[in-house]
Amino acid sequence: MALVRCSFYSDVLEVSTSMTVVLPQATSTQIGMAGSASARAEGTPVLYLLHGMSDDETIWTRRTSIERYVADRGLAVVMPRVERSFYADEVHGHRYWTFLSEELPSLVDQFFRVSTRREDTFVAGLSMGGYGAFRWALRHPGRFAAAASLSGVLDLADESYRERRLPDIERVFGDREIAGSDDDLLALLRRAAAEGRTADLPDLFLACGTEDFLVDGNRAFERVADESGVPLRSEFSPGTHEWGFWDRTIQVVLDWLPLAGTPRT
Repeated sequence: MALVRCSFYSDVLEVSTSMTVVLPQATSTQIGMAGSASARAEGTPVLYLLHGMSDDETIWTRRTSIERYVADRGLAVVMPRVERSFYADEVHGHRYWTFLSEELPSLVDQFFRVSTRREDTFVAGLSMGGYGAFRWALRHPGRFAAAASLSGVLDLADESYRERRLPDIERVFGDREIAGSDDDLLALLRRAAAEGRTADLPDLFLACGTEDFLVDGNRAFERVADESGVPLRSEFSPGTHEWGFWDRTIQVVLDWLPLAGTPRT
């Protein structure tokens, strides 16, 4: 695998920023690693992997073995930096939603030879990144074949969570109402059902620890998905909000992704 620390300028953010990218590399002599990289005309399948609130674009490579986990899958992994933005256009800050959903894919396509086909494009994230992954997948369903949330902030309108993160909520979203808006994942599920678009959504995967402080919001997302007729694979198992849980679960997500030529579990 090739590990790329990519610093670049963002016209949307109007500042230099960075992303960490793992790219497939076919190898035959590297000890302990089985590399895979197919020469595909349409480019390499890509997973956008999003960080949590207290983290950055390097965290997945520092806290997990993500590079080793994808080595034999022929999958590129793009990990962008978005600060504490909830992957939203901040009322008092930068336009991270526009950066993520519009500028970043264009830059990745410009810098690296990855596929832009829906069936080759996936998104996942943990905590705040789980919210970002589902937000992106539900608002731009035509971009992704699958999306996964690990211990995600899935009920942002919940008052207990707002109280816990009030300074960040106010900085990002201002005083606007989240419930029922495009920032509300539960509302996006209900809207897709009301408009008859559930079949157009990507495959969705949710995982959360039963002792995680965000478990109630994850249960709420599961319930609304069921009520809305949105297919969802959900897994609740013993665990808290910590990297041991996410390191184990990202391997399950990778096995679940509908990668061409890979049996799905």
